[in-house]
Amino acid sequence: MKRWENAMRVGFLALTAGVILASLPTASDAQRADNDIFPRSIALQHDGQKAQDAGDLDAAIGFYESALAADPRNRSAIIALAQVARAQGLPGKAIGLYREALVLEPNDIVALTGQGEALADKGALELAREKLAEAQRVCSDKCPQVAALEKTIASSASKRVVAAEVLVPKPVVATVGTTSNKN
Repeated sequence: MKRWENAMRVGFLALTAGVILASLPTASDAQRADNDIFPRSIALQHDGQKAQDAGDLDAAIGFYESALAADPRNRSAIIALAQVARAQGLPGKAIGLYREALVLEPNDIVALTGQGEALADKGALELAREKLAEAQRVCSDKCPQVAALEKTIASSASKRVVAAEVLVPKPVVATVGTTSNKN
């Protein structure tokens, strides 16, 4: 009888362990490649792109955020959200979103140059130039993204000079007249 009880306990433990192991995610689920994005996330991202192309930025944001909820590693959806933020005149928000994309892939040329452009929009030209140097290192050939960043930095630099000229009053040169002193 003892033997039978021991066998039942071992069998029960084995069955319990099997159920627990079967409920855990498989190694292939946990170790997906960085570029292996869930199809639902990609479909939502495409819907967001269509809405953005149609000029409906609010709907585009909704689709992109849904794409990220489906798969937070969808770097393209993060970059698309950053581009929408720039289009809405929110360079600070765009900088943060590009940073998130760069955490996933530090050498993403679109995220590097996009963040540089947003920094230039915000007036942080020195940081934008640092992003330009990083982008030039990553893209050894002539990349259109690098050229666009160079153009944005140059444009922002000239805007700052013009704005400074408007804000700084021109010095007034007083003419000193000669008066005779009659004592």
